[in-house]
Amino acid sequence: MDVQLPPHQGDELSVVDMHTGGEPLRIILSGYPEVRGDSVLSKRRYVREHLDHLRRLLMYEPRGHYDMYGALLVDSEMPEAHLGVLFMHNEGYSTMCGHAVIALGRFAVDYKLIKEPQSPETQVNIHCPCGLVKAFVEYSDGKTGGVRFHSVPAFAFATDVTVTVEGFGDVVVDISYGGAFYAFVNAQRFGLDVTKSRTRDLVDAATAVTAAVKSQVKLHHPTSDDLAFLYGTILTDGKDAYSSDPSANVCVFAEAQVDRSPTGSGVTARVALQYHKGLVHLNQTRTFLSGATGSQFTGKAVEETMCGDFKAVVVEVAGRAFYTGVSRFVQEGDDELAHGFLLK
Repeated sequence: MDVQLPPHQGDELSVVDMHTGGEPLRIILSGYPEVRGDSVLSKRRYVREHLDHLRRLLMYEPRGHYDMYGALLVDSEMPEAHLGVLFMHNEGYSTMCGHAVIALGRFAVDYKLIKEPQSPETQVNIHCPCGLVKAFVEYSDGKTGGVRFHSVPAFAFATDVTVTVEGFGDVVVDISYGGAFYAFVNAQRFGLDVTKSRTRDLVDAATAVTAAVKSQVKLHHPTSDDLAFLYGTILTDGKDAYSSDPSANVCVFAEAQVDRSPTGSGVTARVALQYHKGLVHLNQTRTFLSGATGSQFTGKAVEETMCGDFKAVVVEVAGRAFYTGVSRFVQEGDDELAHGFLLK
């Protein structure tokens, strides 16, 4: 039986769904009006101010869920970029997303956004709001595989910062940037284990840290004020010194959203932090494990650079993404819940 669209009003929204390490990515193919702006960052501002109802429609229930994540393809002003992208989640729009870059690299090759794929790897230049990120997609006999990417300059913003966290007292955190800013804390400070504790307890602790840092630490980024905000808190197992054994973490970002993957931009920021502290050297590969699902990324610092006055590194993160489906979403005019809702 042919599947036809049911009765509806307005345009359909067509998407491809993927996951990277268990973290979903909904890639929006069609249904959005023109996104205005002369840069990817200005386009991010435009969708936030004028098209946010579509984010809610696709990320929220009944079409999505509390922890859904999305990517909207847009034109880039960079000649070297193959595509531009805006990232979205339950709260708004992020500036970088590593798990999405891994998925989008594979998607770009499979969906012919790259005209002449090369073996054994095809380079895909993805213009994220934080800057140009270079992905390298395994490609052989017409099939795509694993993806690695090189980050924007990543740096430790501040280390050993004491903040007063509601319910926990004074807590010492590190703050690092990997395309987005994160606070890092050893989960043991809260009597928690990132691989064994209840997700609710991890979320509560991380959310409290995020609120404290946002209210007590002023962030700044050398290139744009649009990047100067805390995206979330990453609780770790404290195993920051170099080891061949995996190190686990859980990232809680946006509006208490839990990353199922090890968090690509979080791994980037964590490697930059470890490099800053002298715990890892260039080209020392570490494995990072998601406390939520057990999925793994690898990460390593591959090049020293600068970001304004900050000593920074380019970080390579690698992982795998997989397709889960294709959907065509519609709305009915008399549906009171058509624009979406969240259960917290």
